[in-house]
Amino acid sequence: MSVMAPPPSGTEADDTAQRAEAAVESIQAAKSEISRIIFGQETVVEQSLITILSGGHGLLVGVPGLAKTKLVETLGTVLGLNARRIQFTPDLMPSDILGAEVMEQGADGSRAFRFLPGPVFSQLLMADEINRASPRTQSALLQAMQEYHVTVAGQPHDLPRPFHVLATQNPLEQEGTYPLPEAQLDRFLMQIDVHYPDIEAERRILLETTGANQAEAKAAIDADQLCAVQQLVRQMPVGGSVVEAILSLVRAARPIEDNGAGDITKLIAWGPGPRASQALMLTVRARALVDGRLAPSIDDVLALAEPILQHRMALTFAARADGHTVRDVIARVKDRIA
Repeated sequence: MSVMAPPPSGTEADDTAQRAEAAVESIQAAKSEISRIIFGQETVVEQSLITILSGGHGLLVGVPGLAKTKLVETLGTVLGLNARRIQFTPDLMPSDILGAEVMEQGADGSRAFRFLPGPVFSQLLMADEINRASPRTQSALLQAMQEYHVTVAGQPHDLPRPFHVLATQNPLEQEGTYPLPEAQLDRFLMQIDVHYPDIEAERRILLETTGANQAEAKAAIDADQLCAVQQLVRQMPVGGSVVEAILSLVRAARPIEDNGAGDITKLIAWGPGPRASQALMLTVRARALVDGRLAPSIDDVLALAEPILQHRMALTFAARADGHTVRDVIARVKDRIA
C-alpha cells in the first residue's frame, strides 16, 4: 500500500531508480566533504542534511563552541548555496533581516521608494544565536519560513529557491536568551541537538584545527541538483505500515483522552499538530535516501521521532515537577509502536 500514486513501472521505474542512484552518489559526496571539516558529529550532520533534502528548516541547539556555525557555513559551501549570515543580538530589528524601502531622488528631482533586500534573500540563511534577539525580531522570519516570501510596506517579495533557515540556539538557561514562540518553533522541521564530541573526535579536532594548514570545504553539488533531489524525496513511495506508525506516534503525543496513550496523556500540556506528521513523512524518505534506500521503514520513524517532536510539545507543570522530560515522554511513545 502506498500513500502516493501507484509505483511507476517500466521505463518510468527505471528512470526513478537511476535518479535515485545519482542522488545517493551526490549525497555521499556531500557527506564525505563535510566530514573533512566537521569531526565527531555524524548524527548532527546527517540530521542537517535530512532537513535540507526535505526542503525544511533546522534549529541546532547546543552550548557555544560545538561548531554549529561552522557546520552551517560548510553546508552552504558543500551544497553550492548562496549563504548569508545574521548574528542575532538584542538590538537587531526586523528590517535588519527583511530589508526596507528607502526614498531615492532622481536626477530630475522626482522621488520614489526603492526596496533594499535584507540578508533573508539568500538560499541558506544562518540565523546565528537566534534566541538572543527579541521576540519581535524572531517573528520576522515566520512568513519567510512558511510562505517563502516576505511583505515589506505592503508589497510581497519572493525569496530565492531553494530557501532554508538553519538557526543556532544557545540553551535557554544562559544569560541574555529569549524563548522562541511556539508558532516559530513549529516552522522548524527538526530540532537538532548538538552534544559534546567524544574523546577521539576531540583529539582529532585538536590536531587538525590548530595547525598552520586547515582543510577548506569544496562544493559537492549545486542548487539545481539539490532541488532535483528534494523533488525526488517527495516522489518516494511510503508503505502503509510506515504511515500508520507516523500517525500513531504523533497522535499519541497529544493531550487528548482517545489517543490510546493512556497515562502518557496526563503528562502532556500541548502536543504536535499535523505539521509534525508532514515533517515525518518527508524526513523518513530523506533519511532512507541518505542511507541509500529507496523506501523508508518504521526504523526511520523511530530514529526521527525525537528531533521532529521535541520542540512541538510541552509537559504539564505537574509532570515537570515529578521529574519527567519531553525526551522521556517521547521515548515512552516510541515504545508503543516499536
